[in-house]
Amino acid sequence: MPQCFAQLSDPHLSSLDDVRARDLLNKRALGYLSWRRKRRFEHRPEVLEALQRDLAGVALDQLLVTGDLTHIGLPDEFRQAETWLHALGDPTDIALVPGNHDACVAAPWHDTFALWQDYMASDNNRDFPTEASTFPSLRVRGNIAFIGLSTGCPKPPLMATGTLGKAQLSRLPALLQDAADQGLFRVVYLHHCPVAGKEKWRKRLTDAPQVQALLEEHGAELVLHGHGHRAHFNELHSRHGIVPVIAVPSASALGLHGADVAAYNRYEVERNAAGWELSVEPRRYRPDLGEFVEGDRETLQLDRV
Repeated sequence: MPQCFAQLSDPHLSSLDDVRARDLLNKRALGYLSWRRKRRFEHRPEVLEALQRDLAGVALDQLLVTGDLTHIGLPDEFRQAETWLHALGDPTDIALVPGNHDACVAAPWHDTFALWQDYMASDNNRDFPTEASTFPSLRVRGNIAFIGLSTGCPKPPLMATGTLGKAQLSRLPALLQDAADQGLFRVVYLHHCPVAGKEKWRKRLTDAPQVQALLEEHGAELVLHGHGHRAHFNELHSRHGIVPVIAVPSASALGLHGADVAAYNRYEVERNAAGWELSVEPRRYRPDLGEFVEGDRETLQLDRV
């Protein structure tokens, strides 16, 4: 029997209508101006309502949310996102990693990421005090290991980069190897693209070369990310076999400024004699219908030795 899961990213679901001037005396001011001029027209609540309708009743082993739920990382935005997450589903069914917008500036843990802690937690750790002790996260559902990485951390103005950091880089190899030893299908999910040279300099993952090297050395079956608001496909060549690297657009975008229209992906995984069969089904928003519809399904054979 195949197992099913899905990934969405960059919903930018929060409203900044009630923001106070004193909240904008830092990098957040630039983000607020971007929201006033452009983002509030691009990222729409009616698209997210259609997304929730499309997900309703679909049996998923896990729904992965790869960051940027907010615009400028205000505590009120975290509360809005918490409400949205609870409407979307139970924390055991939804796994979340932060994005750069969520970590726009340094902010108290208890006012921000603590509100999402159940959605970021590993199976065996649902009571952690800081983000530093949270990631990499690990959830196992049947034959699939979901490994979450956080790339969101405060950066200077005009920079949308991310960084994994030494602590996560040091813990990732053991998680990948342990999952491989158990014969699990390893899904690594994060916000920024882990393939070096694929993003603009100010939007890159600063330690992408190290992340890519670890994935090529220890392997994975699938890597998922967002951040760029566009769909694209890359491959890494690990010593275990090909590793697809798949990005989804924003889950709430109308595509008004050249970015892709909102979409998310559903996946089916099944073991076979040669390794794994992976099916990818894009679900794309149709503005004329006000609904998400099925795109062209693709099936990949991932041979493993």
